[in-house]
Amino acid sequence: MTTRHSERTSTASGVVIDLSAAIVTVTDEEPKILLVRPADMAPRPGLPFGPFDPTGHRTLEEGLRAWVEEQTALHLGYVEQLYTFGDRFRDPKERAGGPRPVSVGYLALVRQTALKDAGDSIWGDWYRYFPWEDWRSGAPTIIDSLIAPALTEWVDSATSKPDRNRRRERVNLAFSLGGAAWDNERVLDRYELLYEVGLVFEASFDAGADPSDKLAGTQTHTGAALTKDHRRILATAMGRLRAKIKYRPVIFELMAPTFTLLQLQRAVEALSGGRLHKQNFRRLVAHEGLVEPTGHISGQTGGRPAELFRFRREVVHERPAPGVRVAVQVSKRAG
Repeated sequence: MTTRHSERTSTASGVVIDLSAAIVTVTDEEPKILLVRPADMAPRPGLPFGPFDPTGHRTLEEGLRAWVEEQTALHLGYVEQLYTFGDRFRDPKERAGGPRPVSVGYLALVRQTALKDAGDSIWGDWYRYFPWEDWRSGAPTIIDSLIAPALTEWVDSATSKPDRNRRRERVNLAFSLGGAAWDNERVLDRYELLYEVGLVFEASFDAGADPSDKLAGTQTHTGAALTKDHRRILATAMGRLRAKIKYRPVIFELMAPTFTLLQLQRAVEALSGGRLHKQNFRRLVAHEGLVEPTGHISGQTGGRPAELFRFRREVVHERPAPGVRVAVQVSKRAG
């Protein structure tokens, strides 16, 4: 187990470098995110994270893997760097006079396993934090009942016509309120817009407001909050993964060694937040050469026996961008 590095935090000019991991898995057709609640954290849970130790960590990624292993007992496989986050006052300790944190976010993909000796780590449903992102059963009711009216009011409150037009364009692109097609990759754009308008808990908390103010009811409906800027990091990870499964075979990092085509489709749908046309999906998977039959049949599908497949790894050498390029189907909003 890695030695704790909290006493050797990297600081320079009042800056501390944090390493944060959005660790994603899919279980029972639901996308999950790994969360931790160490004793020294705020009441809100967060992503696994820890400070970069310049003397003990050879690379940033090495430091990330060490922190994840210490906090969750998981050994990460697939990892990629997302973005660097450094907005002021997203950490309560900075507001209290502490150093300014700069957080390097990562995306990691794992097959879900039991969390052994993992302390306070849990698997959580990522749509609990972004309820407007799950269109698998149709348009989320939260958009028409809460988000759309609030955003319309925000647009109308602009003090000039150019500003009002800019706001309307942002709203239409993010939430397709003006008839634009829903873009499932704009997860971060939507979260940042809701943050700016003040429709998420973190907005009032970061501004130093009393969490019991007029936004209290809204905060409970616009998703559960995470500590610091971790929901922002998670939004970035969701958008990156939704984009990447279209041109890289990363979905197979989350699949069992063998699977049915329906299980593969449901995993893609879970991450994408929408439904896929069954026959189009199967034709694309076959055309791209992403899978190959194992010669075995699964009797655990709950219905008719289904053929088992496995990822065909040779595909990564045969074409530059093998992925699941099927368009996600989302229902039109009622409004």
